[in-house]
Amino acid sequence: MTGRIHSYESFGAVDGPGIRFVVFFQGCPLRCVFCHNPDTWDPADGTEVTVAEVVDKVRDYKPFYRNGGGVTLSGGEPLLQHEFVLALIHALHAEGIHVAIDTSGGIPLSVCKDAVDAADMLLLDIKAYDRALCAEITGSDAVFEREKELLEYCESVGKPVWIRHVVVPGYTLDKEKLEALAEYLRGFKCVERIEPLPFHKMGEHKWEPGLYRLADTQPPTEADMEMVNAVLKAGR
Repeated sequence: MTGRIHSYESFGAVDGPGIRFVVFFQGCPLRCVFCHNPDTWDPADGTEVTVAEVVDKVRDYKPFYRNGGGVTLSGGEPLLQHEFVLALIHALHAEGIHVAIDTSGGIPLSVCKDAVDAADMLLLDIKAYDRALCAEITGSDAVFEREKELLEYCESVGKPVWIRHVVVPGYTLDKEKLEALAEYLRGFKCVERIEPLPFHKMGEHKWEPGLYRLADTQPPTEADMEMVNAVLKAGR
């Protein structure tokens, strides 16, 4: 079995607990307006690899992941390649390595459930807790319900989840919407952490000319992020 990989990061510090080896998968069905990796969208791009080749790369850094770290499968959208992800998780578990999946929740649970079950935890990127806004951000009418279904499934089976939420002025930097998200997440015991991520424009240069809609949007201020953190913390 082979998969398509965009790139690797050997010492990730912001993609799950501890030090992580991050595998960025190629291919994503969403077209998020704030995406900083549009070069991961096309599932035909990237490099074709086997499970053994990925494990060999990870194994070289294994000593660094023993104290609570591990491997995070990111993207793109890793669950677009759910069969390869499942095989890779089993191979990494055979090496005694903790595995997290960083996902938008955009792949139907009925398709990717086996991979979700196999992972040790999920990093779930909730784009917006508002159906219309979620569709506007992602270009998909289905993501809002799919990400909720995934989170509710994780709650039912006790799968640990870290929530990620990108804060974008004009879109998700909205106190009422943040309060609604906090209220929704309040009842989930599986949610161990909520991480608001400030929008940035470091990937703007990767977009084709004329397609980037946030050229005039500035990142949230420090005061903005203090408000966001206060609202989400109050909801816990």
